[in-house]
Amino acid sequence: MPVNPQILGKLEHFQRVLETWPSEHLARPAQRPSHNPTHSFWIDSSPDANPLAGEGSQDPLPSNADICIIGAGITGVGVAYHLIELMNNASLSFEHPLSIVILEARDFCSGATGRNGGHLTPAAFLEFARRHALFDTVEAKKSYEFEQHTTSLLVKIIEENGWASDVDLVEGGHISLLFTEKEEEDAKKDYEMARQAQLDLDGVEWVPKETVQAEYGAPYAGFREPGHNVWPLKVVTKLYQHARAHIGQSANLSLHTRTPVTAITQETVDNSSAYTVVTNRGSISCSRVVHATNAYASHLLPFLAGPEGIIPTRGQVMAIRASAGTDQIKTSGWDGNDGFEYWFPRPVKHDDEKPLVIIGGGREAVGPGYELYVDSDSETHPVVGKALREFLPSVFEGKYDPDSEPEMEWTGIMGYTKMGDPFVGPVADLLAANLQRDLYKRQYIAAGYTGHGMPRAFGCAEVIAQMILAELSDKEWKEPAWLPQRYLTWNRRVE
Repeated sequence: MPVNPQILGKLEHFQRVLETWPSEHLARPAQRPSHNPTHSFWIDSSPDANPLAGEGSQDPLPSNADICIIGAGITGVGVAYHLIELMNNASLSFEHPLSIVILEARDFCSGATGRNGGHLTPAAFLEFARRHALFDTVEAKKSYEFEQHTTSLLVKIIEENGWASDVDLVEGGHISLLFTEKEEEDAKKDYEMARQAQLDLDGVEWVPKETVQAEYGAPYAGFREPGHNVWPLKVVTKLYQHARAHIGQSANLSLHTRTPVTAITQETVDNSSAYTVVTNRGSISCSRVVHATNAYASHLLPFLAGPEGIIPTRGQVMAIRASAGTDQIKTSGWDGNDGFEYWFPRPVKHDDEKPLVIIGGGREAVGPGYELYVDSDSETHPVVGKALREFLPSVFEGKYDPDSEPEMEWTGIMGYTKMGDPFVGPVADLLAANLQRDLYKRQYIAAGYTGHGMPRAFGCAEVIAQMILAELSDKEWKEPAWLPQRYLTWNRRVE
């Protein structure tokens, strides 16, 4: 496997590219999601993979709503799920049932959540040294505690509701291969600093090159950490169905797919500020708006275009059949090449079946741009595809056919931020000018996961739901102990 010996981490690559990126690209807001996206395994591999694909697309839109959530991925559905769970657990009730509407531009969960690599693994310690230098020990530790909270909560919900087999939840752990001496040195530095800071490192195990070679057939050292793999779309489907089934008397919830939001305008109703959410099928008068659009956030919030905001970045994934069986491929999730490539084998139905492996990455093959500022998932990049086809045969000799073609190949659009962390909280707090802030009161955002959404988005959605209910109840929002301070919008002004 040819690897640049001076390879930088993904975030460092991203930051260096931003410093030299042509200015004409920086101010352009994201386009709406494309009309003809590539076919994702999670969405399109079987006719019944997405039972909510067109949900509500023919139903009349409500004229009014208390909360309009834009985006039906794990963030948007997560906000609705948490709102209903929090209201039920606290026995909250309001003057009238809380009306919650989810609007999705395309089919249900057809954005990044329905197009990712299928990993549900919290970061264990990598990047600890960088975060410690940028922030402090407490804030650095929260980066990992937050992801642990998010993934543990999702796994708990899946297992307590008996969804594990329905969503293909596999607890196979995760192995990171270290291709170069520098990667190994950096990883051990991160680990040692995390250990000294008393970060919980239970389940982390260093695996020497000889063991990796003997057990898996790859000539590299690495480390193993706890982790799961999952069918992301099915998880979000279950979350929405569960929320709908548990709304009780305190709320009502509706979903309208194939209903892109084209504009949000401010209005005044009974001397209080409200919004008109304009779609291709009509408008809704809304008291509160949640932006759960990740890479596409700047389409409706144009001040988030550019390097200080959220940058659309295209990722590429494929499903390729291994040449060896599960006895050799095992069930672990993996990453390698400084995290640029990530893969895992899907569960098999029969012992003699060769596993289908989902692998993503390859953006380093198209430097210096790395697919930054690409907001269309309607096509794949041939150079990235070539890199992905060659990767596994070069790492695991004899276990993948170098001439094998993928069964499916697709792209999805991630939302990157310069810091590598999401924006979470009131939209108005991103802005300095009071006049502009007034235009965005009671709008919220959780977006910008920088390719690491599965272990973060559902937790960010929980925070947004807490903030909304605190505001509705006229109470002070209490910050969770596990939430990094730097995620909050009032610490991340972009203007």
